[in-house]
Amino acid sequence: MNDIYDVIKKPRVSEKATVLHETTGVLTLEVDVNATKVDIKKAVEKAFGKKVLSVRTANYDGKERRKRTKDAGCSPAWKKAYVRLAAGESLDLI
Repeated sequence: MNDIYDVIKKPRVSEKATVLHETTGVLTLEVDVNATKVDIKKAVEKAFGKKVLSVRTANYDGKERRKRTKDAGCSPAWKKAYVRLAAGESLDLI
């Protein structure tokens, strides 16, 4: 990955992600499907200037979607990253 904005697409904002960030300091981000944990760690440290302890990732397959016609489509696959910040580090994305 060349650019940090190619790696980090957007934060995943949900009730679960907000509680997770407030209690444990873990950020939930949507990242590029081909990004590795090392790429994600470097991108977060460079973009936000915070120390990252660990990165966990989860891959999600695209779901089949139907339209009004009988043609079926598929939503794209995506990847979620759980980024744990160092003790004392905090980041307010919302």
